[in-house]
Amino acid sequence: MGSSKFTNYTVKPDRYDEVFARTGQPRAHWEQFAGTMAHMGQTELLRHARAVRRAVEQDGVTYNIYADAKGTDRPWEVDLLPLILGPTEWHVLASAVAQRARLLNAVLADLYGAGRLLTEGLLPPAIIYGHRNYLWPCRGVEPLGGTYLHLYSCDLARSPDGRWWVLADRTQGPSGAGYALQNRLIVGPMHGTLFRTLGVQRLAHFFRTLQQRLAALAPTEGVPPAGEPPLIALLTPGPYNETYFEHVFLARYLGFALVEGADLTVRDHRVYLKTLEGLKRVHVLLRRLDDEYCDPATLRADSALGVPGLLAAAQAGQVVIANALGSGVLENPALLGFLPGICQALLGESLVLPSVATWWCGEAPALDHVIAHLPDLVMKPAFPSMKMEATFGYTLDAPARERMIKRLRDNPHAYVAQERIGLSQAPTWVNKRQGFEPRAIGLRLYAVAGANGYEVMPGGLTRVSPEADTEVISMQRGGSSKDTWVLDGAATNWESLLQPRITARDLVRGGRYSPSRAVENSFWMGRYAERVENFGRLLRTTAHRLVENDAADSLGMEMLLALCDTEKLREAPTTSLGRRKKRGTSPDATPSSDAWVIAAVGDARIGNGLPANTARLLYCTTQIRERISLDNWYTVQRLAREHEPVPTNVEEAITVLNRMLPACTALAGYAFDDMTRDEVWQFLLLGRQIERLAFLASTVRQMLVRPAPTRDTALGGLLEVGNSIITYRARYQRQPELLPVIDLLVFDESNPHAVCFQLVGLERALEALTTKVHFQPANDLRVLIRALHNFDLARLDELGRTGAPAPESDGLVAVLAACQRVAYGLSDELAQRFFIHASERAQTSVAA
Repeated sequence: MGSSKFTNYTVKPDRYDEVFARTGQPRAHWEQFAGTMAHMGQTELLRHARAVRRAVEQDGVTYNIYADAKGTDRPWEVDLLPLILGPTEWHVLASAVAQRARLLNAVLADLYGAGRLLTEGLLPPAIIYGHRNYLWPCRGVEPLGGTYLHLYSCDLARSPDGRWWVLADRTQGPSGAGYALQNRLIVGPMHGTLFRTLGVQRLAHFFRTLQQRLAALAPTEGVPPAGEPPLIALLTPGPYNETYFEHVFLARYLGFALVEGADLTVRDHRVYLKTLEGLKRVHVLLRRLDDEYCDPATLRADSALGVPGLLAAAQAGQVVIANALGSGVLENPALLGFLPGICQALLGESLVLPSVATWWCGEAPALDHVIAHLPDLVMKPAFPSMKMEATFGYTLDAPARERMIKRLRDNPHAYVAQERIGLSQAPTWVNKRQGFEPRAIGLRLYAVAGANGYEVMPGGLTRVSPEADTEVISMQRGGSSKDTWVLDGAATNWESLLQPRITARDLVRGGRYSPSRAVENSFWMGRYAERVENFGRLLRTTAHRLVENDAADSLGMEMLLALCDTEKLREAPTTSLGRRKKRGTSPDATPSSDAWVIAAVGDARIGNGLPANTARLLYCTTQIRERISLDNWYTVQRLAREHEPVPTNVEEAITVLNRMLPACTALAGYAFDDMTRDEVWQFLLLGRQIERLAFLASTVRQMLVRPAPTRDTALGGLLEVGNSIITYRARYQRQPELLPVIDLLVFDESNPHAVCFQLVGLERALEALTTKVHFQPANDLRVLIRALHNFDLARLDELGRTGAPAPESDGLVAVLAACQRVAYGLSDELAQRFFIHASERAQTSVAA
């Protein structure tokens, strides 16, 4: 080979190698890069490999493999070496991809308009009408600007003779452009000198065209005030989608709002974003949601991802949707074989970039050909509703081949067959072998609809097979990727959407808006984080007493068990019928019974147990993952796994709790010292304060209404549950007594675990909130604060000396009950005002 780095690299005779000719010498457009590689030592290669992995980790680039145990945390894989395309080859490819985008846009216009392709027999009706993404409500509706495909991509493969073939068209919400850009940001600087010397074309112009074109298409009726750009949003299925990182990255890069279906509402055929400040008109949606899930009111009724009424808003011309609803009908391999004739009919041109040879089995001659040549073909489903993997004919033994033929004859219109192409290969760095090996590659190219036609990204996403001998390239099967360099002899355009330098004029302190979903999930993240910590302390205190089994503390244990009952921590696991059997006061629920503690700590079936609440915390955190630090995220993930493996005895349960509570403290620290003080942080803090106030008020109130012996014995446990035992000991150096305990846990405004501290903090937080938006809670917290300030502690002194029960007339029990009631009421008020926006219909015309 042309470089010692590729001494053991093999060019397969039946494959096209992207770097080396069959002579073993680098291809012409690779010579300079290969020459530089020849002078690069193994140490430098390893340093580059580490730099790539570090960049991926620092940028948090991930891809979700649904079948992978690592799931959403799987790091994105990008190779050291790019795929390089020469200028002559690229000009042909770019022109052909632009033509294909024009063609498919024209096909959509015909299918939802005149219908010439079907009436003239250029397309079999079964291919279209049998596809679930052919949306009948879209017939006769032309999108604003006449563009159906704003963004298009196609998957290409190079055959052994060096020709490129289209394997598939991506027309709904083509993914990967953001990953292509991220690859460039990682790999480009690593080869900085070569990148500049070779004149690699940049990608920014492609994204700027997308940005500008969508803004230009925004409906003119109800436009924002002069000087304010239209609101463009990227509609994502959410953080569990395989390419969610890309959605976040593109939204930030393009300056679009990242929204989920729950963030949007349709009022009077207009789409609005629910924000903390109210409803904001959305003019353009760049969607990453499949057609059928976009509108549960008209399309798929069971979709929880879409926006009810979205299709009607598009039909009314009140929102631009890119790509247009119904464009998914073209993601159908059965179409490929008909495109040459369609291109001639609609464009009057020959199709430049051919599709891989494809036969739709719904035609009798095609079916006969497929059955006769099955070992040479790849069988695929014609429609996405069929859950079937591609089947390679040569892998079928005789019985499997007969079963496949039977399926083809029984339901021929549901299958297509494609010629099997030996995919081209390229050198790819393999970390575990610390060297380069050949891997099959595929190329995904992108086109964007500009003002003067389609423009093709000068690059793309090169996908790499996970193993050397494989027939399928799939990121879901563990594949990796490469940056794609397009060389151009002309001067390189150094345009970039990333500013080279931020000036004082560009400084930003805050965003344009905070989506209601973000603040809602932040609020509940705060509540669940606080709840897990509260329950963790309660369970640990109780578990310690179970282990000690001190008869003298039996009354205190009775109090702790009552608190656990109040918080539903002693429920039995859910049965197969969804019913629960409460353990609470059953005969076997004595202080020595410990099975319920183990279950509350480790059994996810306990509805209010720690595993269930940490799962809820993880869910809420996942929804705002892009707004929190990696340390914060990793702590939540670790917390959600701490109960695994499930403890088998109380001692193991205590060990789990001793691991969980420091993580809870870390989360509290991140909340106060690791987040920007924006609206999302404000609501996280509100959630924490409301949850702690309700828990403290309930806990102290229940202690006060207990008979004196139980009450006095429980004071030490109460201090532990309230995380104030160290403070008490430092102040009093004596056994817990009623008056100082109540003072510390209720009245002490310097103790963050006191009721009064939470009331004052909540009142200040609400004041800060009302400086930005109008909000007037039904209950004035200052009334409760004054009630505590005016309370005569001497009455508690008398109570402590006499040992009498605490009557309601003492007033403190009533105030604490009111604190708990007001906390939960405030939570409901915040939800109604800022999360649901149930009362804002009258405001929509103003917000528009």
